[in-house]
Amino acid sequence: MKKITSETRKYRTDMNDKILGSGFKDFKKFFALDNKAYIDGALPAKTKELMGLVASMVLRCNDCIFYHIDRSIQEGATREELYETFNIALIVGGSIVIPHLRYAFQMMEEIFEEGENEQ
Repeated sequence: MKKITSETRKYRTDMNDKILGSGFKDFKKFFALDNKAYIDGALPAKTKELMGLVASMVLRCNDCIFYHIDRSIQEGATREELYETFNIALIVGGSIVIPHLRYAFQMMEEIFEEGENEQ
């Protein structure tokens, strides 16, 4: 399963490098704005990533769901915190979120398993 997470990260990195290397300055501006939104401020980065995860699940973007789960775990999110976050997305988005909840669970388990295998 680690293959899915490592391939997803590599694809994101490779494509972001291509996009940012295209020479089109507006892409760089947006990426910088997006990055700045998730750093520690009045709200800690972990909280912001969990908020981004709720929005991603409600908007049904699996690429975004993966990214925010990955970042949330890097920022110290626990399974229980992710479960509560998933639940908020389910409450807000309704049953249409269920397929993305399945995906989120799969990715969360794989990312946590990666971390356990690296220790």
